[in-house]
Amino acid sequence: MPDKVHLISLGCPKNRVDSEVMVGKLHQGAWEMTDEPGDADVIIVNTCSFIQPATEESIDTVLEMAGYKTSAGGRCRKLVVTGCMVQRYGQSLEGELPEVDHFLGTGEYHRIDEVLKAREGEVPRSFVDTPLYIHDELAPRLNSWKPHSAYLKISEGCNHRCAFCIIPQLRGKMRSRTIPSLVTEARRLVAQGVVELNLVSQDSTAFGSDLKDGSDLGGLLRALGAIEGLEWIRLHYAYPIGLPESLLRAIAEEPRVVPYLDMPLQHASGPMLRAMRRGVTRDGQRRILDRVRSFVPDIAIRTTFIVGFPGETDADFAELLDFVEEQKFDRVGVFTYFQEDGTPAAELPDQVDEAVKEERQRVLMAAQARISRARLEGLVGTEQTVLVDGPSDENPLVWVGRLATQAPDVDGQVFLDVAADDLLAGQLRQVRITRAADHDLVGQVLSAGGRLDRGQAVVPASAR
Repeated sequence: MPDKVHLISLGCPKNRVDSEVMVGKLHQGAWEMTDEPGDADVIIVNTCSFIQPATEESIDTVLEMAGYKTSAGGRCRKLVVTGCMVQRYGQSLEGELPEVDHFLGTGEYHRIDEVLKAREGEVPRSFVDTPLYIHDELAPRLNSWKPHSAYLKISEGCNHRCAFCIIPQLRGKMRSRTIPSLVTEARRLVAQGVVELNLVSQDSTAFGSDLKDGSDLGGLLRALGAIEGLEWIRLHYAYPIGLPESLLRAIAEEPRVVPYLDMPLQHASGPMLRAMRRGVTRDGQRRILDRVRSFVPDIAIRTTFIVGFPGETDADFAELLDFVEEQKFDRVGVFTYFQEDGTPAAELPDQVDEAVKEERQRVLMAAQARISRARLEGLVGTEQTVLVDGPSDENPLVWVGRLATQAPDVDGQVFLDVAADDLLAGQLRQVRITRAADHDLVGQVLSAGGRLDRGQAVVPASAR
């Protein structure tokens, strides 16, 4: 009987893809995966360390999983920790976490089968080096997300040096995959039932610039858009500076590329943008957004902002709030600044009080909620194409889906007012939007003939 492995993946979708590659390698190696840590002979924790709370969650998870190894009657005989926390703290973790058998950095996860098979003392306890590895189309990745939706990692690492960010230390310099490699992997995912691809990386805008063969985002999107059976392609994490025209034309012209752009801006105040080392001004960001919208007028733009960065004054925050009111973004995420050791911003004076950070986050999110609701209310009465995801997390009797302009996990969803037995996950259905909330919608599913499917559904309070 093969040994059983339980894997926990923490952090971002990019980390999830790494975990899926590890699962694929283990599957090839005749290991059996289990959802129950208590049934596992081996436990793997793929960690996050982007900000301090993520590091704390990673440590807590490792210690919890160590209990299955050290407790009386525990079945686990090997505990492996991988990912960003390992890359950040390196071999110092060996003394801090004696329960862990092996540590693999962000460029070493392809070694997972090797370390699991090794007897004690056969291989080093830690593999942490300059991250160079990025998986290709030959990696036996197994999609762990919804069967009809997957993430496609197009590059790894980042060459920017934003003052608040530790990612270059954790993931190394940017290195792109080739377009043929990505197309091959995408075709394989589509053959497995995937109809939606979410393209992710640390800096999507720079895709292909290191290959020196003319590859860029526009060419990649057009190549992926030619894949039969693929319905939606969505782009995440585009750095605002240097957006190629080929990208904007591909979004405008390719029917499978949805009108959506995830472009983190981080702030709008000039002093804050300079302190963050973003290389752009508020007016520059306005020109970038105008350019994007000139190519794709109906595009949905998602962005993120940081409040409470060192030195942020009331005037700086007021300028950010004004910018959000001016631009009326479709989706906004707001994070409070964390003083991360090893980043330039950690040494800056005038660190902002935590209570001030939290209040600014609340105010900005409340403003965005009003903007979002107004934009969504404009969809009430219209018919929209919705990708059916499956039962709601709130109520398994209610099914949910998403518009093309709603990315999984980070954006809202559409609660479907129809009997669940009339739906299949992965379907594209026409839906008449009937209600809007701050971030979610409610809609009635239309039959093939345009008539409403009159199934009964209880709509969760959050969508009312």
